Amino acid sequence: MIKNLFKVPIYVVLIVSTILFVSVASCINDSEEEKIENDLKNIGNDDGSVIDSEGNMGDIMGNLSSPVEMAALIKDNGVPFSLKYLSNPDNIDHYSTKFEQALGVGILGADLGYLNIYDRTTYVLRYISAISKLSEELSVSQFFDFETLKRLATNNENLDSLIYISTSSFNRMDSYLREMNRADQSILIVTGVWIEAMYQATQVVKEKPNEKITERIGEQKLILSELINAIKKYESKKAFKDLLGDLMEINLIYDKIKIEYQVGEPETVEIDGRLIIQQNETSIVNITQDQLNQIISVIEKIRNKRIQLNN
Repeated sequence: MIKNLFKVPIYVVLIVSTILFVSVASCINDSEEEKIENDLKNIGNDDGSVIDSEGNMGDIMGNLSSPVEMAALIKDNGVPFSLKYLSNPDNIDHYSTKFEQALGVGILGADLGYLNIYDRTTYVLRYISAISKLSEELSVSQFFDFETLKRLATNNENLDSLIYISTSSFNRMDSYLREMNRADQSILIVTGVWIEAMYQATQVVKEKPNEKITERIGEQKLILSELINAIKKYESKKAFKDLLGDLMEINLIYDKIKIEYQVGEPETVEIDGRLIIQQNETSIVNITQDQLNQIISVIEKIRNKRIQLNN
């Protein structure tokens, strides 16, 4: 039995995670850079080294579990950091179409969230650079006030201000994409984040079974349904139809997973100076080991296809 925790807007975390590491990128020296380059060559390999360590876009964004949240759950359960859970930022040249570039921003954003949680700042430069290049290709980098965000992050100023500015930046970008009839790119970024975060979670439980992470994977049935409904709007386009087929393959497994809800006692909370009655709800995910194994297998296949490991 676990609480429904899908509350963090995905783009807030993606943008904030990026900015938080801009200030440390310049601190990487030549020897560290050489080590990073060698390590990155093995990203995504099964034998990669393990380093022990600590329908409606608004609805989807509000409910989607953020990459930082998923990564935090992974770390909190004692799973060591590993580069093999990440995509290689040096492979962005493979993303030659706007469709692939938008998915790539999401995929690399999830990886950045993972690096954030594990405090692996020495690897972040490549990911920031890759995300920046893809954003420029999508003509959306102009919507972010990087200097202000960098100052807030570097000086440890008010986090609320950092999140507010980041959210405003995304809202401007999202409005622009919609006005330019490019709302499809917004859903692609979200889908990319979801696929990569799911890959990380499923690879972890594949190697080290964990009940909490398994439950979180099972809960993704709800988000997957929303993603499918959003992508269906664009299935007349070949690339979207193919992506929809991938998600429907995952959904065939999730159709067999049952989620039950129990309503708890309401509580009164203060929001913006007003008392609000908030209804608490817990969910019970019923997922078998066989269903989990099927999800692990399909997610791995689809994720590797999308980062073009199979080409």
